[in-house]
Order: sequence, then structure tokens, then C-alpha cells
Amino acid sequence: MASYDKPMAGIAAGRPPLQIGSFQPSTRVFLAPMAGFTDLPFRRLVRECGGCGLATTDLLNCRSVLAGHPTALRLAETNDADSPVGMQLYGNDTDPLPEAADWAVGQGIDVLDINMGCPVDKVCKKNGGSLLLCDPERTVRLVERILAAVRSRVPVTAKLRLGWDDDHLTGPRLAQMLESVGIAAIAIHGRTTEMKFRGEVRLEGIGRVVEAVHAIPVLGNGDIESPQDAEHMMRTTGCDGVMLARAATRQPWLLSRIHQLLEHGEDPGELDHHGILRVIRRHVELCREHCEERRSLHVLRSRISRYSRSLGHVKPLKEAFRLAEHTDEMLVAINEWLERPAPRRRDPQSQSLACPLQP
Repeated sequence: MASYDKPMAGIAAGRPPLQIGSFQPSTRVFLAPMAGFTDLPFRRLVRECGGCGLATTDLLNCRSVLAGHPTALRLAETNDADSPVGMQLYGNDTDPLPEAADWAVGQGIDVLDINMGCPVDKVCKKNGGSLLLCDPERTVRLVERILAAVRSRVPVTAKLRLGWDDDHLTGPRLAQMLESVGIAAIAIHGRTTEMKFRGEVRLEGIGRVVEAVHAIPVLGNGDIESPQDAEHMMRTTGCDGVMLARAATRQPWLLSRIHQLLEHGEDPGELDHHGILRVIRRHVELCREHCEERRSLHVLRSRISRYSRSLGHVKPLKEAFRLAEHTDEMLVAINEWLERPAPRRRDPQSQSLACPLQP
């Protein structure tokens, strides 16, 4: 997003605490469910960086979790350090979504989320995700069955888009209908399904969803790349909080910066060079703790390129990760880089946030 006027100090400070049914998050900044990203190691990493009010699992196929498919169960894995946690399910009214919802609650989650916004073909082709936007009445009947299965044990939320395309902007109406049957909160991505991730997020569309509901909170999602983007979204749309997705995969510490700006009116600034390296090292450690070696290597090789966008010229480090045959070699490479002097900042006057993780 573009630069904005100086943000209002602590825009969230004067608002009532955010309440999602029986769940009260500690911050207004959430980690969005992301296919291929929000596994247990990454959720724990984001939590340790601070500022995360709720982290949600990768989207889970309702049939797969009930069948005990190993991949689905790995994506659903959680533990005591992963709290508070949400679990997101997808499917349609011919799928066992209510039964999967009952199963998910049994895993000790804090919030159950229903995916109504994924634009990916393999999800939509199974009549899940964004296709649920196309028939609000049918979708609401499905949600009523899910709520009956959950029996108020945890809040149930929904993640939407503005609509399928510009001719079918059903998001506000569907949000209103979902609230009327008992959905506890709405997360709204400010694009249509047809847009996928192209073009700019439409803040006016998020604002219309905020206006459509009566009392439940609305979380804004899309194109939040900085604390100022989050503040601007809340100020422009009236949403109650924000949900980060792609930017968090590059900067897991961004949630902490956003929380500080929203609550206290101050952005502590970018993470310093060695701080970023320590975050990467911690990600390696968490992958080693929760994943088998082959998967850890695959995940970390793909993530290093995302982290490197905040590090500058670190091609040798990226190459060391690419060529590593064991995660031990990745740790050695990171530790060697931590022993080097940090490069000069391009702007010596800019703020630098100390690493939120323990050294």
C-alpha cells in the first residue's frame, strides 16, 4: 500500500476489548490460515515474536480429518505452546462439515473457522471455499448445522471475500445472515474470488461488511504490509482488528509491530539484521522439533527466500540452505552469519526493533 498521513495514536486503545463469543483475544492482530504455511512450527514462531491474538491452522478438508488422513492430521496438529488456536475447515453442504466441526472442537481449539473465501480451484471445485458465497441461503443452512454440532462449546467464525465477482458482491449480505444465526465474528478479505490476489484490496468493500453486521466483530484482511497499512485499514473501514497472511510469511515479527502501533500509537520499527537471523534460526529449531527431517528441509529451503527480502544481499546464506542435506547444516550457516558484523542500514536514522526472541 502507499504511504499515509501520520496515524492516529493508539487507534484501538479507546475501543472496547475485542470479544469473539466466549473468546477474548489478547490483541487485535490475527494470523490468517494459509495453505502451505500455517503449520505448527510457523504458528509457534509467530507467537514467540509477539503480538498474535489468534493463530489458525492451515485450511483442513473436512473429509480428510475424519478419515484420519496423515497429511490432514499433521496440518491439524497443535500443542500447549500453540495457544490460543483456531482451526479452519472447508467443505459444502454435501460434506460432513458438522461432524468435522465436532471433531475439531475435541482437539482443544479455541475458535472454529469456516472457510468461505478460498479462491483456489481445487477447493472451489469441491464446492467449498468461495463457492459458498454464491448461494447465501444454502450456506446459512449449512452453518446452522455446524453450530448445532458445536453446541456453543467454542465460537464459530467465518472467513469471506467480498463476493464471487463484481456482479455478485454477496459478502455484506452473507455476513449479516451469518450473524443472525450465531456466527461470532467475520474475517473479510477485501477482494472478490475472481480477483484472487490481483489488484489492490478494496477497503470500501470491507467497510460495507462492517456496516452490514450489528454487533459481531469484523477483521480486515488483505494487502497489510506494514503497521501503517493495518492502522489505515481500521481507520478507513471501521473494522475491529486485522488478519495477516502473506506479509507474515516474510516477517513473522510484523504482528508485534502492528499491535504496538494499534494499542500504543508507536511503531517500534524494523527488526535489525541479527534479529532476523535469530528468527530464522528459531524457525529451523521449531521445524526440527515438530517435523521429520525431509519435511523440515523442504519448508526451510522455500522460506529462506521470503526472509531474505528483509535481509538484503544474503545469496550465500540462501545457497547454503538450498544445498543443505541436514538441518544441522542450516543451523551452522545461520550461526556463522550471526558472528558477522551487521551491514550498515541504508537509513541510519530509522528505528530498529530488537529481536523479540531470546538470543
